[in-house]
Amino acid sequence: MKKDIRFYLIRHGRTVWNEQGLMQGWGNSDLTEEGVKGAKLTGLALNDVPFVAAYSSCLQRTIDTANHILDGRNVPLFQHNGLNEHYFGSWEGTNVELIRQTQEFQQMVSDPVNYKALTNGGETWEQLADRTTKAIDDIIQIHDNGNILIVSHGHTVRLLMAIFGGATWQTHRDPGRSEAMKNTSINIVRYVRNGQADSGRFIVEKVNDTRHLQL
Repeated sequence: MKKDIRFYLIRHGRTVWNEQGLMQGWGNSDLTEEGVKGAKLTGLALNDVPFVAAYSSCLQRTIDTANHILDGRNVPLFQHNGLNEHYFGSWEGTNVELIRQTQEFQQMVSDPVNYKALTNGGETWEQLADRTTKAIDDIIQIHDNGNILIVSHGHTVRLLMAIFGGATWQTHRDPGRSEAMKNTSINIVRYVRNGQADSGRFIVEKVNDTRHLQL
């Protein structure tokens, strides 16, 4: 079956825990006023895009962001737990500065292969890559063409965009392979499959675009 899907991947709006410098992961905090504004500006920037469906993680900050982006448009919004943020275990809710210098934290941000999440009991990068790519595969199975909005999280979107661009979970933090996702930045990737014998390919069109937030 031929497929031609364009994904618009958005990191959620800025939250209270973002402001406080706390590890968020599967924990949740409300969008700030800035976060709501960013989501609404993203909605304005994407207002002319005819979305056939929207997907968010199961965490409220992405659901709220998606609703602000869609702003009452007649677009079905679904949740998929495969789009949830990286799980940080016992680090959830911890101030980043208290753990930044630990070996495990440094491995998480710069050495994915050796980050085993042994101290915090969280997810490894391999586990995150497995569930997030499966989520994208699930969505591709459902849709044949059209524009799809995906609202997810910093680590999740950064990893996916790197993989779409040819990196692996092992290499996605190598210099030049990826960049930290800004809140409500726009990322666009096209998925094309020409037939049953074709395994399909991703074409990255835009990464971490925040021009719409300068208004």
